[in-house]
Amino acid sequence: MQENQITETKSFLQSNTAKMIMVGFLTLVLLIPLFFVQDLIRERSQRKSEMVDEVTDLWGKDILFYGPMLRVPYTSYENFSVTDTKTKVTTIEKKATTSYAYFFPNELTNTSNVKKNESLKRGIFNHVVFTANMNFKGNFANPDFSKLGITEENMQWDKATILVKTTNLKSIKSELKIQLNNEKLIFEPQNSNKSDYCILASNPFNYKQLARGGKVDFNFSIIYNGSNSIKFIPIGKITKVSIDSDWDSPSFEGSFAASHNTKDVSHKGFHADWKILDINRTFSQQYIGAAPFLDDYQFGVKFIKTVDEYQQNERASKYGFLVIGLTFLIFFLIQSISKINIHIFQYSMIGLALIMFYTLLISITEHSSFSLAYAIAGSSVVGLITLYSVSILKNRKFPMFIGVALSVLYTFIYVIIQLEDYALLVGSIGLFAILAAVMYFSRKIDWNK
Repeated sequence: MQENQITETKSFLQSNTAKMIMVGFLTLVLLIPLFFVQDLIRERSQRKSEMVDEVTDLWGKDILFYGPMLRVPYTSYENFSVTDTKTKVTTIEKKATTSYAYFFPNELTNTSNVKKNESLKRGIFNHVVFTANMNFKGNFANPDFSKLGITEENMQWDKATILVKTTNLKSIKSELKIQLNNEKLIFEPQNSNKSDYCILASNPFNYKQLARGGKVDFNFSIIYNGSNSIKFIPIGKITKVSIDSDWDSPSFEGSFAASHNTKDVSHKGFHADWKILDINRTFSQQYIGAAPFLDDYQFGVKFIKTVDEYQQNERASKYGFLVIGLTFLIFFLIQSISKINIHIFQYSMIGLALIMFYTLLISITEHSSFSLAYAIAGSSVVGLITLYSVSILKNRKFPMFIGVALSVLYTFIYVIIQLEDYALLVGSIGLFAILAAVMYFSRKIDWNK
């Protein structure tokens, strides 16, 4: 009776069911080092983000341009009551104060040429930034103060200025001068109550003397060092923006879409045009008191990397469980078909070799391209497991099959990582094909043994 129990116990431990349970448990255990690898990838990605913040702070951040606008001061009067303490007689007096009226351009045209700069590097990290050469031209129509309820005699025409609001003054790399008809004015920075904007103001000029035919033409250029994005506020009654760049992965953002007729994106760069009319937005062309906050109307382009090396590494690591599971399944099917016994320790060595793929991948990627790192890491791991399986399986037929199967699997995952729009479709079809192959090769295995 005791001998029968020992025989039954040995039979169960050597059965396919027991082996499958042990392999499945080992697969779950190997998720622990895989999670550590994913944490390593996130840590390296965080270090790069810190480097990007440092570089962009020194070189230049996002560019947001709001202007130019005409500011004309005027005299306003405020009534207040004065009571004589002795006679108790109250009189009404007027106090003169200076207020400001703001007028937006009648026409505003911008032409920008953006060149990427890949020379900035911190340690092993390299962040791509750009230099933007921007030209603005247009005109201001004769201001109509009657709409604002201001009389002509209260206007201080000789103290008119041109204002520009922008971000990150230290990224401007050219002297900023504006041509107003036949006069040149120089911009100087002013204090701003809003931390997200910096204000540049021209030296005062006499608008009445400068105006020609009821309008003032303007023209100026500016060179920016920047990163991430360039955006504008469409304050012109007619606003036109044209951007050319050698950046091949733009993202057009904001409240207004680029023209589909002229937009062109290729591996050499992109061209985009915008034309926005005053009827396309809900704010006026003139204001009193203070220039309005119009960030909700911004538009432009964001310069992005579709998938950077750390995103690719993170996506690759998410398929780690699939790679480990399918590799163990291949060995388990070979073991079941060939009746060759594979020890759980040998499964462990194979699993650790698969984990090493991701540490090799992230370390090599930081010193080369992701594609080259993937090829080196994949070839190394496939070669190692193939050679190891020769000693396990005692022949060359099955190890060659394993080498080919792993090569196909890693190639399949690489293709999914590179795809964007069709990643889910290709992945689903590939997993269906893998499932069909497993069902086919396992159809004759007697699972009752």
